[in-house]
Amino acid sequence: MSLDTSTNVAPHGKHMHSETLAPSPAPLVSVIIPAYNVEAYVEAAVQSVLDQTLRDIEVIVVDDGSRDATGEILDRMAERDSRLTALHVENGGAPAARNLAIERARGRYMVFVDADDECVPTMLETLAGIMERDHCELAVCGFEIVTTTGYGNGEDSGDNTFVEVKSVPSATYRTAEEFHRASPELFDNNMFYPPWNKMFLSSRLNELNIRYRDVFWDDFPFVLDYIRDVQSVSMVSEPLYRFFRRRADSETARYRDGVFEKRETENDWMRELYAHWGMQNNADADEMVSRRYIERLVGCVANECSPKNPKSFGQKRAAVAHMLASPAVRPALAAARPRSAKMRLMLIPYRMRSATLCLASGMFIEWVRGAAPTLFAKLKAHR
Repeated sequence: MSLDTSTNVAPHGKHMHSETLAPSPAPLVSVIIPAYNVEAYVEAAVQSVLDQTLRDIEVIVVDDGSRDATGEILDRMAERDSRLTALHVENGGAPAARNLAIERARGRYMVFVDADDECVPTMLETLAGIMERDHCELAVCGFEIVTTTGYGNGEDSGDNTFVEVKSVPSATYRTAEEFHRASPELFDNNMFYPPWNKMFLSSRLNELNIRYRDVFWDDFPFVLDYIRDVQSVSMVSEPLYRFFRRRADSETARYRDGVFEKRETENDWMRELYAHWGMQNNADADEMVSRRYIERLVGCVANECSPKNPKSFGQKRAAVAHMLASPAVRPALAAARPRSAKMRLMLIPYRMRSATLCLASGMFIEWVRGAAPTLFAKLKAHR
């Protein structure tokens, strides 16, 4: 089923229309996918959901004003499978697209998928089974990070592909206290940053009015809002989701302005969450949050070294000096315990508070990222 939801002419020249549908039983799971200019990947992503072993699903894909063939691909797929609804809206960003789909979703459970990733065929059946069995509020699975060069899907890329598995042992935390105690290790293994390796309880999303915020990297605060007062969480060790990190030349050199300020805000969110949980003095939580902050500080310095950054060397150095002067840096460096010798070595310029040496380190990182993306992914995975 394909619907236009804007009052203007939607992409591909289709005008708004309405359809009268006979009432149908609510599906067990609603899968929500925002899509914007992803014609090379969207069919594989959506098909990986439609091919799930769990058939009792609805799939809502929001074509967010795509200017390529994304919309046409979705319309063709919707004609073949009645479980798929393609909504066409003017471009408003992924948060708005996801929120629109949340309002329309009818499933008992909700899952969010990115339009350039893929799900293992048993993902939905496994997570729904856990939700039903444990009566929990959230089910979380492991996932793969597939780093490829160019625009392939990684299947036949040989040395140009690196697959990193993120997973924790299967477990059920039946109380908030159990979950809070385990959370530093779960965060350390990247289980709670993205929304796409999770199954959410729809009633909880709606009762608490949890929605995606209109901010950069909107998915992280969405997850934080959901787990803030969650009472029961189940973890599934199997990697059931494939997150593709495709490194084309233009993407490896991309520069983002204002990244450090956004990372500072994320650090504040993490600190506030642990304060809310009464764990602001917990040594394990403080070390994890501190190390996370420092690792992302290194990434922010590397971002300043991007070839696409128009600043002069002096301006870049001043930007790095500004980062090092943040009140959060010194206590985070004191609390962080890097897990590898190379990371301890990399932090020496930061402990010296030398903007010039930090900048030189960042230039080396960017050179490796651009020259050998899969090697960079391997080094990052074992930092």
